[in-house]
Amino acid sequence: MFKNLLFLLGIGMIWGSQFLFQQMAVADLPAVWVGAGRALVGCVTLLLVCRLLNIKSEKNNWKMYHLVGFLEATLPFVLVAWGQQYMDTAVAAILMGTIPFFTILLAPLLVAGARITVTGITSVIVGFAGLLLLFYPQLMAGSSNGSLVGALAIIGASGSFAIALLMLKRIEGSHPLMVARNVLLAASSQLLVIASIMVPPTTLSPSADSLTAVVYLGLMCAGVVYFLYMVLIQRAGPVFASFSNYLVPLFGVLLGATINNEILPGTTWIALTVILSAVAINQFFSSKLEHAKV
Repeated sequence: MFKNLLFLLGIGMIWGSQFLFQQMAVADLPAVWVGAGRALVGCVTLLLVCRLLNIKSEKNNWKMYHLVGFLEATLPFVLVAWGQQYMDTAVAAILMGTIPFFTILLAPLLVAGARITVTGITSVIVGFAGLLLLFYPQLMAGSSNGSLVGALAIIGASGSFAIALLMLKRIEGSHPLMVARNVLLAASSQLLVIASIMVPPTTLSPSADSLTAVVYLGLMCAGVVYFLYMVLIQRAGPVFASFSNYLVPLFGVLLGATINNEILPGTTWIALTVILSAVAINQFFSSKLEHAKV
C-alpha cells in the first residue's frame, strides 16, 4: 500500500506541475501545439529509455494503442481546450474530477472480474468532496461563467479518459515502458496531424521559454509520468490510479503558492486530508477484501 501511495503522490505532483509550465508554453504557442509537442517529446524520451535499457519491442497491437491514445490524449485534449473557453478554471477542474466516477462505474463493462463495491463508491465520493473543498473559495468568489455545452465537453473528456484507463488494463504481459511509449507514439502522431491542420507550423514563432516549457512537459509530464502511471495501473488497478486526478489540481495549487507566491486557500489542507482519506479507504478495504479471498 505504501509503495502504491508513493507512486500516486509522485504522479499527482508531476502532473500538478504542468499548470506552471503550460502557462509559460501557451504564452506564444497555440494550445494544440503545446499538446502535440508534449506528446512527441514524451514519446522520444521513452524511445531513448527503452533503447538504453534494451527493452525490446514485442508484438504490438497498434489498433489498440491508437484507440487508447485517441481516447486518453487526443480527444480529451481537444474537448477540454474547447470546453474551458466557456467556464471558470475551478469548475473545469471539478468536472475533470468525475474521472474516478466513470472509472468505477464502467469497470465492470470493460475489465474482467471488476465489480462496483460500496468501498469503491464511498472512496470516490469522499475524494470528490475533497476536490470541492479545494476549489470552494474560487467557486464562491468567481463569476457565473459557464456553459452547458462546455460542461458536457469536459465531462465527455473525463469519460473518454476513464475508458482509456480501463482499456490499458487489458494490455497485460508488456513492459510498462513499452506500453507508455506506444500510447504516446499513437497520441503524438494523431495530435501532430490535428495541430498541423488547425494551426500550420509555418505560422509558429515560439520563444526559448515556451520551447523549454514544452520540453519539460514532454519529458516529465508525459514521458516519466506515463511510465509511473502504467506501473501503478498494473500494481493497484485503474480505479486507484484514477485518484491521481484528485491530487493533480491540489498539487497545482500548492506549487502555485510555493513558486508563484499565489494565495493559498484556507481549505487546502482540509482538502488534502479528505483526498488522502479517500485514497486510504480505497486501499485499506481493497487489501482487506483480497486477504479475505485468500
